[in-house]
Amino acid sequence: MPASHLTTWNIVIEAASMAADLHGVQARKDGTPYFQHPARVATLLARAGADDELVAAGFLHDVIEDTPADYDDILEKFGSSVADWVAAMSKDHRMREDLREPAYKQQLIDGPWQGRAIKLADQIDNFSASMIGKKKIGNRRMEAAKWAIDITDQDRDPVAMSLRGTLQAILDKAVAIYQSKS
Repeated sequence: MPASHLTTWNIVIEAASMAADLHGVQARKDGTPYFQHPARVATLLARAGADDELVAAGFLHDVIEDTPADYDDILEKFGSSVADWVAAMSKDHRMREDLREPAYKQQLIDGPWQGRAIKLADQIDNFSASMIGKKKIGNRRMEAAKWAIDITDQDRDPVAMSLRGTLQAILDKAVAIYQSKS
């Protein structure tokens, strides 16, 4: 079904369905079904006030990077906005590994605020999941959260501002908890 035929509500349902199908039996490091992660990212975006296209992109944010789907698959089904936002969240695995992360970070910085909003929701979920049952959060996870906050400092959309505030509060709480245990 082309993007022009999707109603605003249907775009969310279609994106959830596509993400569930594509992520299939993938699992996270803790053994939970991978699809739970994009579902939580989409939920965080919706709760922050994102429109249906941005919520759809939240469901799809890892499909280019982690499944056989590509930009054109998303473009055909969901339109250019959703495809562009998902692409902003996708590392190019054709690049040499030492160049991949810096290029990814630059594309997020240069890209649309919606891509950065998805990154914030992604970090909220990843950071929250990494805190469960842990005595300490790794420096890499802390730095990733701080970086996501920093690159969205100029984003004034209420969705981005809400998510940035949430991530900052989680980061502050984690720092306080782990400092008190030291």
